[in-house]
Amino acid sequence: MDIRFEKREHLQEKPDQKNLGFGKHFTDYMFVMDWDKEQGWHDAAIVPYGGIPMDPATMVLHYAQETFEGLKAYRTAEGKIQLFRPEMNARRMIKSNERLCMPGVPEEMFVEAVKALVKAQEDWVPSEPGTSLYIRPFMFATEASLGVHMAKSYKFVIITTPVGAYYAEGINPVKILVEDEYVRAVKGGTGFTKCGGNYASSIAGQVKAEKMGCTQVLWLDGVHRKYVEEVGTMNIMFKIAGEIYTAPLEGTVLPGVTRDSLIHILRDWGYKVNETHLSIDDLMKAGHDGTLEEAFGTGTAAVVSPVGEFVYKDDSVIVNDFKIGELTQKLYDTLTGIQWGKLEDKYGWTTPVE
Repeated sequence: MDIRFEKREHLQEKPDQKNLGFGKHFTDYMFVMDWDKEQGWHDAAIVPYGGIPMDPATMVLHYAQETFEGLKAYRTAEGKIQLFRPEMNARRMIKSNERLCMPGVPEEMFVEAVKALVKAQEDWVPSEPGTSLYIRPFMFATEASLGVHMAKSYKFVIITTPVGAYYAEGINPVKILVEDEYVRAVKGGTGFTKCGGNYASSIAGQVKAEKMGCTQVLWLDGVHRKYVEEVGTMNIMFKIAGEIYTAPLEGTVLPGVTRDSLIHILRDWGYKVNETHLSIDDLMKAGHDGTLEEAFGTGTAAVVSPVGEFVYKDDSVIVNDFKIGELTQKLYDTLTGIQWGKLEDKYGWTTPVE
């Protein structure tokens, strides 16, 4: 791509790497690119971070034609910068865009744009242990028109934010409410996509959970309200009687990059991974009879998030004495070890930014 660079007049002061939080500080530059029917993708540029002018009739504001992604850049102990499986994010965004009738950003173009933006502001990639540069590509309809139809123009943007560990106090188990009133997704819907509407509709469940003293919700399937699917905005895995269980990819759960990576690692370690429907009744039964050994959410932001308790109707089960499980910790250490370059990447998952 021919990427235009627009220099910023005054650079920002960098935040304290020991107190970054998550998604609170934004870097000096962002990547922007436009699409329309006549020209396709054009005007790729890295420009100063700032507002995006919008007409009040811009279609995304009315019909939510929008998708996004999330990935990270990591600084190794040697000072080099690397990405983790960015091509998977590119492919997933193409699938999301197909479902929402939006033009796809070609995989090579997506990865090139991410690398160019990270390279242009490599001094923003933090070096403190547990820190990284979170990368948020997103795309939305820009046509100013009322009426539900595929828009005639779109904008693709990438912004970045230096982040600390998702959990400042470490990865501690959380209490989860099993949600049997609201649903997150149904087959034929948008559950497999990363579109803003999925996350907006999940907030009600999260608010309900917090009112009941829980951190997040475990979503059940939208038809039977019976089979476990995702936890909050993360995929979830269970270790039951020595085997791993996680929901299958049938259009209702997000095909997570972390989920896929952990399945590869678990199978390499000899674990049987069952991508199958697990009923909430069987999960609670396993919790009561002691065969539910560990449970953890998986996602880019937190990597793994251990579950210490499930609350379902008038019942509850404690998982592993409300302590992080041995396997959960090992998975976290292994995957983050690959991401930060501390462990050998035998899978070829890391991409250098040079």
